[in-house]
Amino acid sequence: MPLLPQQSAEIEQLLKEQIRRKLADYAPETNNMPFHTRLLGKDRMALFSFIQSINTSLGTSVFEQVAAVIAKPHFRRAVHQYKDFNTTISAEAQAVIQQMIDDLRTARSKPNKPKEIAKILSVAQKGTLKKVKRPRIDLFLEDRDGTEYYFDLKTAKPNIDEIVGFKRKMLEWVAIRGAIPPKPKIYTGLAIPYNPYEPEPYDRWTFQGMFDLTNEIKVADEFWNFLGGEKTYEQLLDVFEKVGLDLRPEIDQKFASFASKR
Repeated sequence: MPLLPQQSAEIEQLLKEQIRRKLADYAPETNNMPFHTRLLGKDRMALFSFIQSINTSLGTSVFEQVAAVIAKPHFRRAVHQYKDFNTTISAEAQAVIQQMIDDLRTARSKPNKPKEIAKILSVAQKGTLKKVKRPRIDLFLEDRDGTEYYFDLKTAKPNIDEIVGFKRKMLEWVAIRGAIPPKPKIYTGLAIPYNPYEPEPYDRWTFQGMFDLTNEIKVADEFWNFLGGEKTYEQLLDVFEKVGLDLRPEIDQKFASFASKR
């Protein structure tokens, strides 16, 4: 199902507001880089700094907002920065998760997310319940069959220590949600909005051994098409391109003002 006109318009408006806010608030970096500036020009250095700022905004807020817009017609609920989440976890579930992490790190077991979820939920309401900090959920979806999806959006290329931390977080979300009856139908996983290796396949090998690559990670078109249906990813890229063309004169004008400054 293609993006609806109102969805495209909402995404365009969101992107334009973000870019224009950044342009209005932008001030050049105060770091003195005289060789780079003389070589490339102050306008290009300013634009480079601005692009870095936009990249951070995309990774920390824009993608999850866009994801919620796309998912809303297809799910019962779609919420970015979801806060209506439990804040307790059972001691038994924590012990099970630690054992899972230990077994995965030493290759005593292979990742299998459906089995991991079932095992955690079997003890999630047993034993002492401990208070924990409310998790930060980038994107929450509730399907029409009651299945709950909890996504953590990542754009950086993680190292092995970060991957272990991500895995623990995904398992803990299952335990925290499962501490409240009735037992939920739940999915927790990582969403990676674009493939930095394109046109080559996403380099998933760093996740092997810790993550169930089929059932726990969605990359680029896998993620966006899951939210909105076939060809959503290509249509979304077109929306981003259109906004970029619309705003190019404003961006060029802003950074041309730095060209004559030394």
